[in-house]
Amino acid sequence: MLSFDVVVIGAGPGGEVAAGRLAEAGLDVAIVEADKVGGECSYYACIPSKALIRPGALLAEASRVPGAAAAVGSLDVPAVLRRRDELIGDLDDSGQLPWLTDRGVQLIRGWGRLAGEKQVAVGDEILEARLAVVLAGGTRPALPPIDGLAEAKPWTNREATTSDTVPESLIVIGGGVVGVEMSQAYRSLGARVTLVVGGRGLLPREEDFVGAEVGRSLAEQGVEVRTGRRATAVRRADDTRVTVTLDDGSTVTADEVLVAVGREPQADDLGLASVGVESRGYVTVDERMRIPDVHWLYVVGDLNGRALFTHMAKYQAAIAADDILGRDMVATHLADGLGSPRVIFTEPQVAAVGHTTATAEAAGLRVRVVDVPTDGNAGGAYAGGVGGTSRFLIDEERDVLVGVTITGTAVADFLHAATIAIVGEVPVRRLRHAVPAFPTRSEIWLYLFNALGI
Repeated sequence: MLSFDVVVIGAGPGGEVAAGRLAEAGLDVAIVEADKVGGECSYYACIPSKALIRPGALLAEASRVPGAAAAVGSLDVPAVLRRRDELIGDLDDSGQLPWLTDRGVQLIRGWGRLAGEKQVAVGDEILEARLAVVLAGGTRPALPPIDGLAEAKPWTNREATTSDTVPESLIVIGGGVVGVEMSQAYRSLGARVTLVVGGRGLLPREEDFVGAEVGRSLAEQGVEVRTGRRATAVRRADDTRVTVTLDDGSTVTADEVLVAVGREPQADDLGLASVGVESRGYVTVDERMRIPDVHWLYVVGDLNGRALFTHMAKYQAAIAADDILGRDMVATHLADGLGSPRVIFTEPQVAAVGHTTATAEAAGLRVRVVDVPTDGNAGGAYAGGVGGTSRFLIDEERDVLVGVTITGTAVADFLHAATIAIVGEVPVRRLRHAVPAFPTRSEIWLYLFNALGI
């Protein structure tokens, strides 16, 4: 039996941060990983998807700037794929290992599962954790029970983000983040794309105008968007073309089909039952990322279901590590869950933090809604943007922002100012003294103050 102060299961972003933070504090830490150090984000999600979507978006932006439009050429698809491969290390995680070894974290390859109190089994080896175990097992793509889908060998996000070739045609099932981002990416790379969107519409968790604006843009880019349709059957003929039957009886045929209908937690094979914890679905934790009544066991990242974002996994990992180290740090409702900042890298981009109008109403908040045009200022006059909407939700009882949603070209970096305002609960009248620079599109904040009459 090997003994450590802390054993971390899962070397994705959350697991890495927890292990590194604990080791830097002087603890003896092991991290267990069955796949790749760096996790889903580094190889199959955030990094490769942005590498695929950014070149086409950049060309589109340049084409909207007078004087630059004539110089815009076509996309070099092989170069895009080569750069994608460089960014994901050609699916080799050796470049990520020094971050762990430099901090003295011991990497153990294999699938880790709990085998009793403060014990982790990796194959035939048992690891003992003197202080704590941290689970950072993440999620996997969900496959809906569609007739013939599994047999048709569909793409998930993994195949979509790492494919060596661009198919001539692609069907995308699902109108969430992966569905819209990959539809745009593959359309820009030359594929004919059909996006099948269910009854809830595009990006249903965001403000209503978000799905409408992104949908119009996808259609303008040449994506065929089938809204309000549900796939009922999938068939692949002789390992070549795949046909999807929709609930209205129509069919769509393409070279590949991508299923992008959400994620499900990898909790069923982590041995949670061995310590008396329900092992199906997301694992409930408290504000310190501990499992209630099992105070040596922590769950960070997607596996706890609070906020399925890489940056939130890192945040939660720091919370858990500090608690193990005896430091007084807890996650707040403003920063975790609904407060999580989120970006969708479509054209237009979507940057949002905090409540939407619908979730604010469900929470019983009385909010004032202020909409201003994202590019309706001097900075937007020359930016090559696609317009967009900036929505601010002000809690009228407390005079603080509780939600911000911004759509437009290259608005991702707008988001942190809004996040600070919401998490810091900064009174709107105090925000009035944070003056946006001229001429930048950050003057959306000035237009908010003008609308409020302050």
